[in-house]
Amino acid sequence: MSATFLGIDIGTSGVKALLIDESGRALGEATAPAVEPVRPHPGWSEQNPTDWWTATLAAIDKLSKSNPEQLKNVRGIGLSGHMHGATLLGKNDEVLRPCILWNDGRSAAECAEMEAALPTLRELAGNIAMPGFTAPKIAWVRKHEPEIYAKIAKVLLPKAYIRLLLTGEHIEEMSDAAGTLWLDVAKRDWSDELLAVTGLNRSHMPRLVEGSAPSANLKSEFVSRWGMSGDVVIAGGAGDNAAAACGIGAIRPGEGFVSLGTSGVIFVSNERFSPNTNGAVHAFCHAIPNTWHQMGVILSATDSLNWLSRMTGQQQADLSRAAEAQFKGPGEEIFLPYLSGERTPHNNANARGSFTGLSQSTEPAQLAQAVMEGVTFAFRDCQRVLNDAGTKIDRLLAVGGGSKSPLWLKMIATNLNMEVALPEDGDFGGALGAARLGLCAATGADPASVMAMPAIKTVIAPDKGLTNAYADQYARYRALYPAIEEART
Repeated sequence: MSATFLGIDIGTSGVKALLIDESGRALGEATAPAVEPVRPHPGWSEQNPTDWWTATLAAIDKLSKSNPEQLKNVRGIGLSGHMHGATLLGKNDEVLRPCILWNDGRSAAECAEMEAALPTLRELAGNIAMPGFTAPKIAWVRKHEPEIYAKIAKVLLPKAYIRLLLTGEHIEEMSDAAGTLWLDVAKRDWSDELLAVTGLNRSHMPRLVEGSAPSANLKSEFVSRWGMSGDVVIAGGAGDNAAAACGIGAIRPGEGFVSLGTSGVIFVSNERFSPNTNGAVHAFCHAIPNTWHQMGVILSATDSLNWLSRMTGQQQADLSRAAEAQFKGPGEEIFLPYLSGERTPHNNANARGSFTGLSQSTEPAQLAQAVMEGVTFAFRDCQRVLNDAGTKIDRLLAVGGGSKSPLWLKMIATNLNMEVALPEDGDFGGALGAARLGLCAATGADPASVMAMPAIKTVIAPDKGLTNAYADQYARYRALYPAIEEART
């Protein structure tokens, strides 16, 4: 039987394991839930790292029962995981405290202090110090939990912690490391200066490899547990967005995707490091060697519609259909989707969402349309600052749960003034990207030959009849943020 490859995607809500063959065809998959993150205080978000490990074992155990013959032939494994999480380990690799997650906003003050302490921070890191990144979380622990800070021997990102348990090695790859604020992203290496701002040094960091390169071999106990044979190579892997790009084939300059998930992302691959810190653009290493990428990130995309669903007692799908049924163009209502703060372009963890333009005639359908438009305008903000960095997006594919809405895709295509391609039904997420990286690491295959784009189901073109109306509405949207923030402070 031919070789197979396993992708493991570690999320905050659970773990997905996906088996593929040498052609990239999916052979089987399994998922396992994780205990949901907790919020001990407003704006905080934490999770126990052992919950990811329990879910990882459960997902692969399921595959060993459903696909024993194919799992037996695994030669390479790739890892994908949620980024930025601060997993703090002591000298014996014991977990010192719950992981502080990507959407935790407690370290805003520490971000300002870090930039004041190192005026060249943005130049070195290519990114603004944001509470979501890993380094400010450590600065917060240093200040508020000094007894924990004193015990830190290693800081790992979520998927690196899973790799440690699978292999016994402290190793990370470039795309995830770029989101720590400790990496010199242009040089693809840890920065001594950036580490020193948080009182750390290279001894606290894992060894770095490229995402498509081998990192270590699976421990023999797990080779036996899952009925595998021989050496099983684990690839460097990728942070979740870079893994999704590998899954959808967006690895060449100018290729990208728009992700309508819980959070929202415009992702585009670059041939060189191209930061734009003034616009709060994320400029990171890609999981592919000698490749970088940029992201505009909004923190509440479909989560905004989920919030409206909770407020109205109506299902998200029903709200979306109601909005589409009555849609005639921009309405009076405008929504700012900053329910969890915002990254691009405002870099304001304390920003908050709001509705304006409400009237006696406003119904849930109009609110749903306004929410979808507000998220769309946030994507337009991301595109604007990416363009300011000199980025040209040649092709944009739509992924994520929100991409099931034809109206939302039409709004995005119209506001970004470019075609948006919707792939054929299939799984093009982090697990597939991770499995593809595992294939590259095990076989030495060229990533460009492995990471093909999927077949396209439909292409959504901009609605030129709505261009001017949306330009006017977007201008009103942009004017609201500074006015509302001024009133709040």
